[in-house]
Amino acid sequence: MNCSRTPDFVLAGLSRGPGNRPVLFGVFLVLYLVSLLGNALLLLVIGADVRLHTPMYFFLSQLSLVDLCFTSTTAPKMLEDLWTSHGSISFCGCLSQLYFFAVFADMDNLLLTAMAIDRYVSICHPLHYPLLMTPCRCGLLVGGLWGVAHFVSLVHILFLSQLYFYTNQEIPHFFCDFGPLFRLSCSDTHPNEILMMLLTGLLGIGPLLCIISSYTHIFQAVARVPSAQGKKKALATCSSHLSMVILFYSTVFATYLKPPSTSRSAGALAAAVTYTLVTPTLNPFIYSLRNRDVKSSLKRVLGIEGSWDYD
Repeated sequence: MNCSRTPDFVLAGLSRGPGNRPVLFGVFLVLYLVSLLGNALLLLVIGADVRLHTPMYFFLSQLSLVDLCFTSTTAPKMLEDLWTSHGSISFCGCLSQLYFFAVFADMDNLLLTAMAIDRYVSICHPLHYPLLMTPCRCGLLVGGLWGVAHFVSLVHILFLSQLYFYTNQEIPHFFCDFGPLFRLSCSDTHPNEILMMLLTGLLGIGPLLCIISSYTHIFQAVARVPSAQGKKKALATCSSHLSMVILFYSTVFATYLKPPSTSRSAGALAAAVTYTLVTPTLNPFIYSLRNRDVKSSLKRVLGIEGSWDYD
């Protein structure tokens, strides 16, 4: 086979059977539109209600922005391929998609960590919370996280762009990802794989350990609260975030912690769909349905009369 530094690829997609494509197209189009609507609405609600201009909701608005962009990185190309049965993608298009995919995936991870730290400071150090989590510091923190995500993704892409790949090859996925591209390379990919392991440890395991440590201290602090009502109130502020953390990491682990031989299996593709499309779609609903402040603000913004049934 011939090798090239700028080959064209073909995305295998989700289904080889033409009969399944219209159904899959309809399902994923609805999911994508619901994701856009849900995250955009949550951004609107947080921006319009001054009572939600707090660190917790600032981080949540950034998460909604990231999820909105994250789904738009893979879903439009997936829908196009399901509609046209074409699947072709240029090398530059593949690298561009992979770059933004990595940026928004890293930001999802980092923002969930920032939200865990925010909950830790709020519950474990409530008297210092207004001094530690000022708007300026929160803005600088999020700006720094965006810078880290872009820098790490750029390093990945620069290393990847130096490899040679077999020409006219099929990527066994519905979007460009690092693992499938490494397997299609006719260059030595060990430096890239080592770099990926190091950066994954830095931006993957590190934030997860930080989240676990934060919630360990939170649960210890809640256990010392004397009243059951006080414990319930403290945990209520964490339940939505903890739900998002569990959903995010469970789908990420199901997607990437698997043998290479299973990368094209139905289960692996289903996990990837959940990670890239379903999870960003569910996040705004998890927060709006489980959060009294968001539901109340949503009612005012939409002008809905009547009362909400709070949990």
